[in-house]
Amino acid sequence: MQENSLGPFPLFLQQIQSDTAQNYTIFYSIRGPGVDREPKNLFYVERDTGNLFCTRPVDREEYESFELIAFATTPDGYTPELPLPLVIRIEDENDNYPIFTEKTYVFTISENCRVGSTVGQVCATDKDEPDTMHTRLKYSIIEQLPAYPTLFSMHPTTGVITTSSSQLDRELIDKYQLKIKVQDMDGQYFGLQTTSICIINIDDVNDNLPTFTRTSYVASVEENTVDVEILRVTVEDKDLMNTANWRANYTILKGNENENFKIVTDPKTNEGILCVVKPLNYEERQQVDLQIVVVNEAPYSKEASLRSTMSTATVTVNVKNQDEGPECSPRVQTIEIKENVPVGTENKGYKAYDPETRSSSGIRYRRLSDPKDWVRINENTGIVTISKNLDREAEMIRGGIYNITILASDKDGRTCTGTLGIILEDVNDNGPSIPKHTVVICKTVLSPSADIVAIDPDEPINGPPFDFRLENIPDSDIERTWRLTKINDTAARLFYEKDLPFGTYRISVRVADRHGRSLITPLNVLLCDCVTENDCTLRTDARTGGGDVRLGKWAILAILLGIALLFCILFTLVCGGTGAAKQPKVFPDDLAQQNLIVSNTEAPGDDKICSTDGFTTHTVGSSAQGVCGTMGSGVKNGGQESIEMVKGGHQTLESCRGTGHHHTLDSCRGGHVEVDTCRYTYSEWHNFTQPRLGEESIRGHTLIKN
Repeated sequence: MQENSLGPFPLFLQQIQSDTAQNYTIFYSIRGPGVDREPKNLFYVERDTGNLFCTRPVDREEYESFELIAFATTPDGYTPELPLPLVIRIEDENDNYPIFTEKTYVFTISENCRVGSTVGQVCATDKDEPDTMHTRLKYSIIEQLPAYPTLFSMHPTTGVITTSSSQLDRELIDKYQLKIKVQDMDGQYFGLQTTSICIINIDDVNDNLPTFTRTSYVASVEENTVDVEILRVTVEDKDLMNTANWRANYTILKGNENENFKIVTDPKTNEGILCVVKPLNYEERQQVDLQIVVVNEAPYSKEASLRSTMSTATVTVNVKNQDEGPECSPRVQTIEIKENVPVGTENKGYKAYDPETRSSSGIRYRRLSDPKDWVRINENTGIVTISKNLDREAEMIRGGIYNITILASDKDGRTCTGTLGIILEDVNDNGPSIPKHTVVICKTVLSPSADIVAIDPDEPINGPPFDFRLENIPDSDIERTWRLTKINDTAARLFYEKDLPFGTYRISVRVADRHGRSLITPLNVLLCDCVTENDCTLRTDARTGGGDVRLGKWAILAILLGIALLFCILFTLVCGGTGAAKQPKVFPDDLAQQNLIVSNTEAPGDDKICSTDGFTTHTVGSSAQGVCGTMGSGVKNGGQESIEMVKGGHQTLESCRGTGHHHTLDSCRGGHVEVDTCRYTYSEWHNFTQPRLGEESIRGHTLIKN
């Protein structure tokens, strides 16, 4: 069936016939899409004839085909044949225009690109049946604006746009517009077609050199000025503004060997700004010639040598004279003076001059700093006069140089500042001395001695080698007791000649330099029983025979802890004895918690007194007098071993004074006393206690031995 058929409708399509119609009356029917399913009622069949009809046009792009099933039945419902599959295919008609995927295409290509460079690709779609002439598309360029020269071509099948010329120049034309067409039926004139717009932007490359608008410039600047702008140079560049292809880099190629100038780029105007960064001196140079070159930030795209890609210009800088103040040059000046020169000695001082006249006339001088107030300076000449004794070895003198600061000024009040360094020549005015006044000799080592080192603040020419001698004191035996031997130019070794006891000794040592200037240094010699000097210092008096005994912090802490421990033990003993004397031990008052007193004595001794009651029992709150008797457990009475049981509550065990050393049970004095004597044989006692011992423990068990 042809899509979009014009009818007339209903449109006859085909007749369905069954071979069994010769023998039976056959009724025809159909089912499927387009009949009883969407789109419903599109097809129907005549029941008696089997003629198939279509009721309305069909769009192939919506329904490519319909699969129906035809049935043949007899009037009574018998089906003499199997159902017949019936496929209705919709034949395509070229009723859809090809459509570009975008209304406007935008591409970018660099200028001066090679022929055949790809610009971009366009694409179109067609809803008609694929792989037919209805969907075979062809692309073409209809129009180019600007029209000349023709720079682009399009592949008819793929839609790829390429360059057909190398004459793309962004500086002439930076954008092109193409009108493109796509047509089906392989581009035949009767095919359906659609157009679209393609915009091609030309991207900039650095194909234009920056050039100076002028080849020479003249500028001027006053001497001694810095950080000032003296000139602006301009360039032209046809490349795209505010890009690396347009921005300029300036360089001073010649004439700036002293680095007095620098040139930078103004980012807004692309101008070169020439500045002075180091002061110029008119007296040295009145004119400076500079050669300046300019290039772009981006490298030049065309093949050329570096020299040909740079534009150059010359700048003549005239230096203007300036009325300057005095010049302190050199800023640091030195003079040499002996350290022992008399007060009032004069010496050449500091000199400043006028840079224009190169003269020192009319310049005034004064001190800005003189740490020790050693000199005076002549206001008109700068000559230095010594006002105090100079000492090369004094404090604040470093390397034998004494620095003062001088201010020079002219008649107009302009000034400069300099430093005058006074080099103090050394004089042998110091004798060598021994800085360490206490030395230690360890007597117990193999070769007991001590090393003595001397120093001299003078220059080495007035210093070592030193001569060490013991200074003899009247009525002393120093030389026979002590001995010095030289070790090197600055040190000696001290020995003792006699067997001296431990202790501190005082001797004096005279040390002389190479010129014989000497100084006596008193020494304290510590003769010690030690191995090392540090050991002697730590042990102090116990070994040297003098000084105070010192205890370490840990020793003191141990002593304190020991004292505290003794106090704790004493306190415990006192409190324990007092508590035992004051608090009696209480017996339980119930029979189940009885106290057994076991005695190993078969019978009372001759020195024993046993009460007839055996044990005494008293009640709390009783006031009767207690009875003291001998306590025994297992006392044999007439050959019968017996055990005495004490019962009742609140009884105490005390020592009763009597004949011999025996323990007795005595009741508390005072209060009413109830006495109950319970004597049992061993078997009776065993029978009474054994059941109860399994139920609860005996609280007290006292063993008393004779």
